[in-house]
Amino acid sequence: MGLLPFLVFVAIFLVVPTVTVVIGAFQAEQGGFSLEKVRALGGDTALRALQESLVLSFASAAIGAVLGALLAYLVVSAPPTSALRRGITAICGVLAQFGGVTLAFAWMATLGFGGLLTNLFADLFGFDDSGSAWLYDLPGLILVYTYFQIPLMLIVFLPALEGLRPQWREAAVNLGATTRQYWLQIAFPLLRPAFLGSALLLFANAFAAYATAAALISQGSPITPLLIRAALTSEIVLGQANFAYALALEMVVVVAVVMGLYAWLLKRTSRWLT
Repeated sequence: MGLLPFLVFVAIFLVVPTVTVVIGAFQAEQGGFSLEKVRALGGDTALRALQESLVLSFASAAIGAVLGALLAYLVVSAPPTSALRRGITAICGVLAQFGGVTLAFAWMATLGFGGLLTNLFADLFGFDDSGSAWLYDLPGLILVYTYFQIPLMLIVFLPALEGLRPQWREAAVNLGATTRQYWLQIAFPLLRPAFLGSALLLFANAFAAYATAAALISQGSPITPLLIRAALTSEIVLGQANFAYALALEMVVVVAVVMGLYAWLLKRTSRWLT
């Protein structure tokens, strides 16, 4: 009985939408079973959007994983009761959830057309005061996504760094190991599954993100989530709802594979964390 509210929540917001997507992807516009929309995933538009989504997810996850891991190491080096450590952890907890329209507007007001830094660079270096369109393309999306990927990496990777026991380093030093040998032969092999698992989580987070990209890019569909929006809301090409379902099913499959690998790596990490 205690789990009933949670099960109802999962059924309404996870099971029902997933089943709807699966049924719609294999359904013709007039009803009945059809593979037409699934085959359309091999078209140039869908493949290009998938490629851009994968590049965006991989790039933002890689940058966020490396910088977030370095930040986590600096945080874990501080005493557990220090105000700096608690403050950075709390700030990252907020920034990891900072996205959507608010984040897009913040970057447009900073680096967009007529933005604060755009005008400052124009005054100092003679750049075009109207700015450029790079923020509203793939490079801009990578930069904006990295903003919330770094704090998310700190949150998910910090427990693994905290799990490194001081006794292991002391034992290595007593056996004659240098600091470099300790990190290369003991710490890095132990942290590798946790690091890769956290990077996969960042990949899935970026791949499924929609609101920030939708607010930043009002025209065009460079990534799969925006192509789904175009298929559902386009006033030019009608009757594309089932194609949107097929695109959503494609995203579900990619995220399911990534999260399966994440769960496997998390299981390997838990062997020594416990």
